Amino acid sequence: MDFTPITNAELTVMDLLWEHGELTARQIREELYPDAVKAQHGTVQRFLQSLEEKGYVVRDKSLPVHRFSPSMTKEEYAARQIESLADRLTGGSIAPLLTHLISNKRISKHEISRLRALLDAPSDRSRRGGKRRD
Repeated sequence: MDFTPITNAELTVMDLLWEHGELTARQIREELYPDAVKAQHGTVQRFLQSLEEKGYVVRDKSLPVHRFSPSMTKEEYAARQIESLADRLTGGSIAPLLTHLISNKRISKHEISRLRALLDAPSDRSRRGGKRRD
């Protein structure tokens, strides 16, 4: 699937789906607009339609009331966002982004240790034919 960015409003819907796993449009409306009447239902339907068209949401039509679930984890979405940002800003290199995060103390010591472990671990990219950006 090509990476298509989502709006902040759509991200709010995705956050609910990531938290709950599967919801109906009505459940989403009740979470987003707890004091509203049915008037907001069309808005939620449009968000869900857009997310489904972009490939972020799967609609289960097997029941009379359709249920929606995310097609990827929040971590997978975040990874795609970072890769897209790196492609647009730094020619695909993640190093400038990491350098900025580390130098501005946006990454904890624990997270740095995890990154070191990942960097030190033998990579299976060469067996999969993946590219390394050294």
